Amino acid sequence: MVPVRLTGPRLAIREYHHTPEELDALHALYSDPEVTRYLPFEPRDRETCADQIELYLEEAMAEERHTYRLAVVRREDAEDPEDALPVAHASLTLGTYRSAYLGYVLSRPVWGRGYAGEIAGLLCGFSFGALGLHRLAARVDVENAASAKVLTRLGFRLEGHVRHDLYKGGVWRDSYQYALLADEWTGPSGPSGPRQGG
Repeated sequence: MVPVRLTGPRLAIREYHHTPEELDALHALYSDPEVTRYLPFEPRDRETCADQIELYLEEAMAEERHTYRLAVVRREDAEDPEDALPVAHASLTLGTYRSAYLGYVLSRPVWGRGYAGEIAGLLCGFSFGALGLHRLAARVDVENAASAKVLTRLGFRLEGHVRHDLYKGGVWRDSYQYALLADEWTGPSGPSGPRQGG
């Protein structure tokens, strides 16, 4: 396993640790109904979150890694990002033809600070740089205007309206699909995006 660590101005993205503190942080995120409102699952209990961290670590150890589910921490919270507790979650799911879906979820106390844009930007830089991907896509609930704005600011283009994309809570929900190509990415650190490492 080559651990992922992406560093931005205020945030760092790294692998999860299987500790009680990290489990508490993930549970705080995924047990909040407001946070999971636009996610494809209902709020999760602590046991399910513990299973999730185990899965994330298994995926990280895979010989050929296709899924990156990563902890997002604030750099101000600790000298070393490995010691800071997650305030958000970031994900990349690789597909065919050098493509991937990206995602991010933030805990409610850090909403409204521009962190989603920084997370998505770091994922773009990693995808088009280190991973050599050609296309990134994201699905956004049609009511999630804040997330749509984040993607648009990064250069993602709206590709379509996906009807009845998700069945949750007894209701069908629609999504917008956005995508960004490698040659369209002009992130904060140039064509290869933010740096990986320290």
